Amino acid sequence: MGLRWTILTAAAVLATPVAAQKIDRHALVTRHNITLTKVDPHAPLMLGNGNIGFTADITGLQTFPEQYSRIAPLLTMAQWSWHSFPNPNGYTEADGLVQVPVPGGGTQPYAWIRDWAELDTRPALKWLRENPHRFSLGRVALSLKRADGTPAAFTDLTNTRQTLDLWTGTLTSNFTFDGQPVTVETRVRSSYDTILVSVRSPLVASGRVGVEVRYPGVSPKINPDPQDWSRDDSHTTAVIENKNGRLLARRQLDDTRYWTGIESPGATIAQAGAHRFTVTGKAQTLTVQVGFGRDPAQVATGDWRGAVANSVAGWRNFWTKGGAIDFSGSTDPRAPELERRVLLSQYLGRINQSGDLPPQEEGLFSNSWNGKFHLEITPIHAGHWAAWGRPELLERTLRWYLETLPRAQEVAKRHNVEGAWWTKMSGPNGWNSPSTINPFIMWQQPHPILMAELAYRAKPTPATLKRYAELVEETAKLLGSWPRRDGDRYVLNGPIVPVQENHPPFTTLNPAYEVEAFRWGLIVAQQWRERAGKPRNAHWDDVIARLAPPARRDGLYLPVESEPDFWRTTQSKECSRHAEPPLCLNRDHPSFLMAYGYIGGRVDRETMRRTLRAVEKDWDLRQTWGWDFPIVAMTAARLGERENAVDWLFRDLPNNKWGVSGMTPRVHLEAEKQLVGPAAAGAGAGPDGPGYARAAETYFPSNGSLLYAVAMMAAGWDGSTGHAPGFPTSGWKIRTEGIRPIP
Repeated sequence: MGLRWTILTAAAVLATPVAAQKIDRHALVTRHNITLTKVDPHAPLMLGNGNIGFTADITGLQTFPEQYSRIAPLLTMAQWSWHSFPNPNGYTEADGLVQVPVPGGGTQPYAWIRDWAELDTRPALKWLRENPHRFSLGRVALSLKRADGTPAAFTDLTNTRQTLDLWTGTLTSNFTFDGQPVTVETRVRSSYDTILVSVRSPLVASGRVGVEVRYPGVSPKINPDPQDWSRDDSHTTAVIENKNGRLLARRQLDDTRYWTGIESPGATIAQAGAHRFTVTGKAQTLTVQVGFGRDPAQVATGDWRGAVANSVAGWRNFWTKGGAIDFSGSTDPRAPELERRVLLSQYLGRINQSGDLPPQEEGLFSNSWNGKFHLEITPIHAGHWAAWGRPELLERTLRWYLETLPRAQEVAKRHNVEGAWWTKMSGPNGWNSPSTINPFIMWQQPHPILMAELAYRAKPTPATLKRYAELVEETAKLLGSWPRRDGDRYVLNGPIVPVQENHPPFTTLNPAYEVEAFRWGLIVAQQWRERAGKPRNAHWDDVIARLAPPARRDGLYLPVESEPDFWRTTQSKECSRHAEPPLCLNRDHPSFLMAYGYIGGRVDRETMRRTLRAVEKDWDLRQTWGWDFPIVAMTAARLGERENAVDWLFRDLPNNKWGVSGMTPRVHLEAEKQLVGPAAAGAGAGPDGPGYARAAETYFPSNGSLLYAVAMMAAGWDGSTGHAPGFPTSGWKIRTEGIRPIP
């Protein structure tokens, strides 16, 4: 991209002022098209539409999964593809609850596991953690036969070359097989969950190149690959119709039913096994549509040209509407790479973070935590949509919160508080998944208010206020009633586990981010009441005024008030930059920085600045997560440290490595004993250097966090002034369209 970037830079410098130039969006997007000439075992490419994701190998389909990392399965997963193993004992959420002592006396029910060993002795816990879970709908692959009729091996392919055209969402894969060229074009329809495949080769007409569709069962392991190819009798594929190049079948996996269709006019669709079908053509070009749906009406195949046009239009509409940022004209050598990360994060975000349910951490690429979503991370996944002028994509996720609100109100009553209590790790049913930590995490509670506020700022209409008024109000009731009065102040003490999850739930007091997030949520909820012409809630104002501030000692902010010696221990030679549990807690998320960087809470700027310096000097940055780097960059930006903000976006650490596909991995220290139980499922060695173990090939909160931070740094935040207030004034030329400031 070097020459193209140089030409763009020269043109930008000679033209009109950069901030006023209109962005050539086609050029912006397509200069970051991905081209591969060989297998990257950690980065198969993705196609999708927000409801379905399709992960493809170097052939453009799912032909050679063995060429990829075992934590990079080639899946076809949908937002709606959820399955549960049989439940003969009729377990419900109540079977995972235990009574836990709470401040002030008494007990309350929490989905708490004291030790992971309980999974072996309490079958209800195991079933509740594993169910429901996401599963893969099917595998669409090439059928390649040698001249003697035997199946081809990957080594039979030469001259592989693959290009992902981001502008149209088209994956074009070329290779040579037995001396003949093969070209595969792969797309996903925009409005239906249908995979579109076009195969061109002289070998198609002879039957040596075709398409194969297989349907798996569900593996008991679930993570990271839920496919089970070994037990054909554990699921059924009932063919309802197979004629004139169109097949319709009903799939049954225990109590889960879905429908699938294969259409290829003029071709032969033959059943080659209990759950396997082959498609062969008579000409040099074979077009195949493979559709999936919860009922037959959702299985859309039909007109090929119309389907392709629908796919292309979906991506063109995505790129031409909403926000854009162009760094051409910048002299900082990091600018092209940041632009690439932004564009690929938007592409992957549309596939994995814009569906009808909150995203899971690995999106539709693979399973982690059984495919369940983590509500504490939802706005980091999806909040950026509103800032980037695509609030409708955030609002798709917000619909789940509206639908689940009655369930959240029931949980609040269970805890003897008002409003809505949002779970931490859940499937579509909203049940909190039993865990040693999950039930005590509380930083997700203000999130519906944050996301509703972002939606309102993007579309400040009475309709937006009306749509989310109850959600905001009920969430605020929890924020106002859960803090406990302690003398002349309100406190958060539990039980609670903060963002930085290595603090004990029963003794932790006033986590820095949580006290500010609760307070911020109440402030915004009062604004919503005023916008609706309602009086302020007097109790909320009392909590706003009296909620304990983030604790300080020795001129630094503490992660939690209950660890006054935190920084003294952190700065010791035993812990500085190398945190070994249990003594050293300077690892995981430095979440006290979020109290300012993420929400602009009530902090002393110079104390926050000193705290940022302490993080840079003494934190064990090896044990941070991918979304931490943009969050810290936001803190630096609000402090006016523009160069430092960019430096944090580019911290050279394993969890901030951006691959060719735009994904970042999830990496842990090999010695980190936290990699036990369900969290360790699928973990394996990766290309991250000695001492590290790769647990996942992708971690989409990194992408969402980057987009939110870049929007903030480019468009500003409440109280900021000037153009691109988070970027350095020299070395960076920044053009934006349709990006809004954040709170």
